[in-house]
Amino acid sequence: MNDIHESGSVGERRLQQLLGTAEQAENFYDRQVQSRLTGRMAGFVARQTMMFLSTADAGGACDITFRAGPPGFVTVLDDRTLTYPEYRGNGVLASAGNITENPHVGLLFVDFTHDHVGLHVNGTARLRADEEQRPACPGLPVDTAPGRRPEFWVHITVEEAYVHCSKHIPHLEPAPRPRQRTDRPRDGEYFVAPERLGAPAYGPVPPARPSGAPHPGAPV
Repeated sequence: MNDIHESGSVGERRLQQLLGTAEQAENFYDRQVQSRLTGRMAGFVARQTMMFLSTADAGGACDITFRAGPPGFVTVLDDRTLTYPEYRGNGVLASAGNITENPHVGLLFVDFTHDHVGLHVNGTARLRADEEQRPACPGLPVDTAPGRRPEFWVHITVEEAYVHCSKHIPHLEPAPRPRQRTDRPRDGEYFVAPERLGAPAYGPVPPARPSGAPHPGAPV
């Protein structure tokens, strides 16, 4: 058995017993859940251009966000350490704020195009200033966001890593980004229309799909 697991949370174990999956889960823990990144995991991370990041504050209130960049924007420093840059955004700093209260983080990398598989990485994080991180970690990528300097780096110590199976991962093909639609609201007004200014909500409500009809964005 991998040394990190006794295994899983109390809630996991309770439901496994209730639903009769304890033996199946034990096999997964034993075979798949690693306490550090394997060589294949490190190579997988280095190829990814996006990830999903989950955090929670000290009270357990959760948040999930999306990060993207060129391949290698999440840097594998060694088999127990990952790091990635944070740039100036909307000023809310939800994920970073959570990390200052609760260092536990979950990362999910998904390959939608080639191997249709995912990788979960769970661990603890801390924030490092750019001027602190670069001397400590030579070889970090430079200018991954042209003309922008990282506000800080998220420095992650890996505690467990395991596969996300390919079942139900859709196939997506990279394509040039189309020109922005002129009838599309600005991001800040996309979900919160400025009704207070007397403007109508954006766009009509789409008609309901017939029962059994595929979603228009569903993979075929």
